Amino acid sequence: MTDKPSVLFVCVHNAGRSQMAAAYLNHLGQGRIEVRSAGSAPGNAVNPAAVAAMLEEGIDMSAEVPKILTNDAVLASDVVITMGCGDTCPIYPGKRYEDWVLDDPAGQGLESVRPIRDEIRRRVEALIDELAPAAG
Repeated sequence: MTDKPSVLFVCVHNAGRSQMAAAYLNHLGQGRIEVRSAGSAPGNAVNPAAVAAMLEEGIDMSAEVPKILTNDAVLASDVVITMGCGDTCPIYPGKRYEDWVLDDPAGQGLESVRPIRDEIRRRVEALIDELAPAAG
């Protein structure tokens, strides 16, 4: 494991919430935190409304693809943040787990995805402040 903290975001389809959270953490964390995302039952593509909502923030996640949750991804992460994946998320001792209760953007239009995006950003900013505060 590196000196950098690592975070894994998990939701069922890895197509909306976990992708937005990972994109924010990559963008706002400026390389100070290792970022992964995965799904317990990955979808076929990232939610287009989530992609559009993130583009409004200047973050392009259109090239992302949903990924399957693996034990290796959990083992390689310091913090595992779940977003509605329920009992399918593996639990390992020594890992920090958080469950972020957020609306699912699946099937939602851009207007409905924006507040979800904004809440994810707020939580990611707090996570960055905690895990890798800016120097001086």
